[in-house]
Amino acid sequence: MEKFWLKFYREGIPAEIDPDIYNSIPELLEEAFDKFSDLPAFTCMGKTLHYDDINLLSKKFASYLQNELKLEKGSRVALMMPNILQYPVALFGLLRAGMVCVNVNPLYTSRELEHQLTDSGADVILAFENSAHCLEKALPNTKVKHVILTGIGDMLGGLKSHIVNFAIKHVKKMVPKYHLPQAKRFNDIMGQADPSLFKKVEIKSSEIAFLQYTGGTTGVSKGAVLTHRNILANIEQAKAWIKHDLIDGQEVLITPLPLYHIFSLTANCFVFSAVGAHNILITNPRDIPGFVKEMSKYKFTALTGVNTLFNALVNSEDFKKLDFSSLKIAL
Repeated sequence: MEKFWLKFYREGIPAEIDPDIYNSIPELLEEAFDKFSDLPAFTCMGKTLHYDDINLLSKKFASYLQNELKLEKGSRVALMMPNILQYPVALFGLLRAGMVCVNVNPLYTSRELEHQLTDSGADVILAFENSAHCLEKALPNTKVKHVILTGIGDMLGGLKSHIVNFAIKHVKKMVPKYHLPQAKRFNDIMGQADPSLFKKVEIKSSEIAFLQYTGGTTGVSKGAVLTHRNILANIEQAKAWIKHDLIDGQEVLITPLPLYHIFSLTANCFVFSAVGAHNILITNPRDIPGFVKEMSKYKFTALTGVNTLFNALVNSEDFKKLDFSSLKIAL
């Protein structure tokens, strides 16, 4: 163990980090938006949003929450989506508006969903349309006032957006019937939102950023309270460990793990955004052939996963044919 630590000290990794280098997560994000504005930030299903796109779109979402829904700072906003472009847009937007993110697994049953929405006191939920039938059953016993729905294709643009949503709903039959007449569509609200009306909020590092729910394997799922300082400290810790392997604005990261999970949320979404990386979102990592095909399009430098996922990949013949010459980090 001593040799292990000496190795890292010799490489110049600091023994301590400064968790107070930023006052809030939005402060870190806004620095990235300015520094890397013209670089690609997130790609999903062939559609890429640059850092300046994310800056504008997240401002729109923040403005909608503040001005259309009249939500106060500290309001709970639930996000129930897989890895699609809408997630970082909504996440960064609600944080910039000083609100608290409640991450929800889109595979939850209606009972699990009802518990989390009730326990968190969520005012709003932005949900994946494929999960809307569960949301319909859960809503009556919650205090959720506003429902926003989105489809996989909503941010893909143009004809592709309509084709993907049509195929998911009517060809693959992946959207069970639901009845939520009060729900608004994500694209509609984004079309109405005025980013110029966004009011920048003063956020202290001690204020809550996330109610991050546990897996619930030993009882009901419990909301872990994470402040802005909690997340920022973790980001600085991770950057300290890997900073010698990273070049600002040049990393390409494969992201198969869901961003609503704390691992991918911190490592993929925040740490790599802070260094201007290009995040490749994999919406359905269980589709190994499709996943590997997507990987083949990029000279990726980093890949995160869990053991079961890595095991499935190494048993794929197509995975073995990929070009790993650029890969620096597998986590």
